[in-house]
Amino acid sequence: MVTETEIIDGCFRANPTYQRLLFNKYSPLLITVCLRYAMDSTSAEDMLQEAFIRIFSSIHQYRFEGSFEGWLRAVTVRACLRKLEQVNIKYDDTSTLETISDSLEPSAISALTEKELVKLINNLPDGYRVVFNLHVIEGYTHEEIAAMLNIAEVTSRTQLLKARRLLQKQILSCRKICFKHE
Repeated sequence: MVTETEIIDGCFRANPTYQRLLFNKYSPLLITVCLRYAMDSTSAEDMLQEAFIRIFSSIHQYRFEGSFEGWLRAVTVRACLRKLEQVNIKYDDTSTLETISDSLEPSAISALTEKELVKLINNLPDGYRVVFNLHVIEGYTHEEIAAMLNIAEVTSRTQLLKARRLLQKQILSCRKICFKHE
């Protein structure tokens, strides 16, 4: 069994065998990252390919500090964002933040499967989805998101608020449909 360190060292040397091992080991994880940002599976595959090009060309920058998987995810997210720049996503640039008035019962969320929740997130408008993923899933701050997307911090906050509000509406709607069928 080849260790992670051996795979990384092999990739430092641009050894195709180790590059293939790295791809085989981490592509299932990284495609899920790409699918969260992509409009469809074909775009996600393009993002994954771009991510691995960047991983292999910048692996010498990995310093064995922190998790390698975390580093791979960060490189993949940046690759996804670069691909999305080509699509020219629009972010509402508004400075008014509304409060979320609808409180969502935890039971409404727990009634959904993970697959259903992911589908709802993927159906968000592009700007909402990207900011939601960066903040909620990846854990970036609004300051970091603003810098990554070249938007105002308040725009990031607004996009997240609108994404959450829309998700709440979708979850409540799903819940009403599910209860009608029971």
